[in-house]
Amino acid sequence: MYFEIEQQAVNSIKKAVKEFDYEIEEELKLEFPPNPELGDLASTICFAMAKKLRKSPNLVAEELVEKIEVPEVFKEVKPVGPYVNFFINYDNFSKTFLNTIDEKYGQLKKVNEKIVLEHTSANPNGPLHIGHIRNAIIGDSLTRLLKTAGRDVETQYYVNDMGRQIAMIVFGIEDLNLNIQNQAADKIDHKVGQLYFKVNEEVNENQELVSNVDAKIKAYEAGNDETLNELFEKVVNNCLTGVKETLARIHIKHDKFVWEGHFIRNGDVDKVVNELQDAGFLRENEVLYLDLIDFEIEKELVLRRSDGTSLYATRDLAYHKWKGTQGDVVLDVLGSDHKLAIEQLSKGLEIMHDKVPEVIFYEFITLPEGSMSTRKGVFISVDDLIDEAVKRAKDEINSRRLDLSDDEVDKISEEIGIGAIRFYIAKLSPEKHITFKWDDALSFERGCASIQYAHARASKLLKKSEKNISKLVIDDAWKPNENEKDLIRVLTKFTQVIEDSANKKRVHLITQYCQDLANAFNKFYKSEQVIGSPLEDTRLVLVEKSKITLKNALNLLGVSAPDKM
Repeated sequence: MYFEIEQQAVNSIKKAVKEFDYEIEEELKLEFPPNPELGDLASTICFAMAKKLRKSPNLVAEELVEKIEVPEVFKEVKPVGPYVNFFINYDNFSKTFLNTIDEKYGQLKKVNEKIVLEHTSANPNGPLHIGHIRNAIIGDSLTRLLKTAGRDVETQYYVNDMGRQIAMIVFGIEDLNLNIQNQAADKIDHKVGQLYFKVNEEVNENQELVSNVDAKIKAYEAGNDETLNELFEKVVNNCLTGVKETLARIHIKHDKFVWEGHFIRNGDVDKVVNELQDAGFLRENEVLYLDLIDFEIEKELVLRRSDGTSLYATRDLAYHKWKGTQGDVVLDVLGSDHKLAIEQLSKGLEIMHDKVPEVIFYEFITLPEGSMSTRKGVFISVDDLIDEAVKRAKDEINSRRLDLSDDEVDKISEEIGIGAIRFYIAKLSPEKHITFKWDDALSFERGCASIQYAHARASKLLKKSEKNISKLVIDDAWKPNENEKDLIRVLTKFTQVIEDSANKKRVHLITQYCQDLANAFNKFYKSEQVIGSPLEDTRLVLVEKSKITLKNALNLLGVSAPDKM
C-alpha cells in the first residue's frame, strides 16, 4: 500500500509542476523525513526546479505547495525548508492499511530478472572458518532480500576440486597412507582439515614431495585415471557434507554446487584459452598468460603453467563465461582481497564479449583477542563460533528464565545464538571491517535478541488474549494516538525499505528497519494497555500486524522469530 500512497503524492507534484513550465526528467521518488514531526514523505524536487527557475529551493517549495491538490490520504502538504513534505491522515488511513498486512506482507511484484548469485565457495579442504562466514551470511541474506523484491535468484557454490589443497589431501591418502576417518575430529569436514594440515606439514618439511603433489594435479586434470578421479571426488564430497551441515545450521542452502573440474572435462577451459589466443591478447614466456598492460593492469593473468595445466583463474573464466548464459545478472560475493583478480577476470570476459559480474566486496571479520579459544591453534571454525554463541545464549536464558524446560532452553538458545551471529554480521555495510563483540551481539537490550524478544512479547500478548485474532475487527471510530501512529508509520515503510535495499543490493538497511520496528513496538507495548482496554480488539490487531512484519523482516536476514524467550 506504501507504493500507492507514494504514487498519489508523486502524481500531485507532477500536476502542480506543470504550472511552472518545468519538465521532470528523471523518475520522481520520495524519501522518508528524518523524524515524524517533519511528515511521512518528502520530495527533493525543489532543488532541481530551483536551478531552472533561478529561485531559492525554499521559495520554490513554498510556491509549489500552493499549487498542490492534497490527495485524500494526506492531512496536509507543507514546505519544510527546500522540501515538500506530505503528512498522512492516520485517522482515515490506519484501518485500511492494517487490513492489507497478511503473512505475505513485504513480498513485492515479480520482476523479469534472473540473478545468478555465487557466495561462500570455500575451498573443500576443511571446515568453514570465521573468514568465510561473512560471505555466506551476506550472500544468503541478499538472496532472501532479492527474492522478496520479486527477482528470480539462483544461488551457486563454486567447488574448487582441482586446487593444490585437494591434491595434497589425495597425496596424503595414496602416498602417506593417511586416512580421513582416522582423524580425531567428530565432524567429517574437520577430519578432512586435520588430514590436510598433516600433509601440509610433511610437504613443508620435505620440498621434494612437491613434485608428487604436482603430478596428482596433472593426472586429475587429464582425467584418465578413474581411480584417482574417484578419490578426488570422494575427498571433496566428504568435506562438502560437513560444510552443508554447518550452512544448514545457520539456515543457508545453495541451489547448485558447480564443480570447476566440469569446465575442464567439457572443454570450456580450452575454448576460453583459444578464444583469448585468437583475440591476440595471450603471450607465452614459460607460462601462457593474458597480457593486460594495455588495460592499465600491471599484473598479467597466468592461464597455463609450463606443464600445460590450467590455473584457478583459467577455470574461473570458463565458469563465469557459462554463468553469464544462466541469467540476466551475475552477482559474486567476495572478500576485498579479490579485487585485482576480479579486475583481471572482468577484462578477460570483456575481451570475449561476455557478461561481466557485479561484485559485492566485503571486509574481514575478527574476534577480539582472547574471546574464544581456537582449540587447534590454527583457526576458529564456524561450528565453534556457533557453539560458542549458543552456549552464551543458553547461559543468558538460564539466568533469566527458571520456568523453561531443557528442550525449550535448547531451542531458544539455538535461535538466539544463530540469530545473533547472522544479525551482527549483516548489520554493517560490507565495506566496513567487523570485530565481533559477544556482549553487543547477544544483548537483549540492543542486539538481535532485543528484536526477537519484541516478537516473543507480541506472541505472548496474543496468546494471553485467548481470542481468535483472525476474527477481530478494527473499531471504525478509532483515531490512533501518537504511540500507535509511530508504530503504524514504521510498518508502512517495510515494502519501501525492501525495494531500496534490493536496488542497492545491501542488507544492512533491513537490520536497521528491524531495530526501528522493534523499538516502535516496545514503546507501544510499554505505554498502551491492550487487554482490557476499550480498544482491545483494535490494539490486538495492531499487535498481530506488528508480529507478522517483525517475523518477515527477520526472515530476510535468515533469523528465527521465537514465540517464547
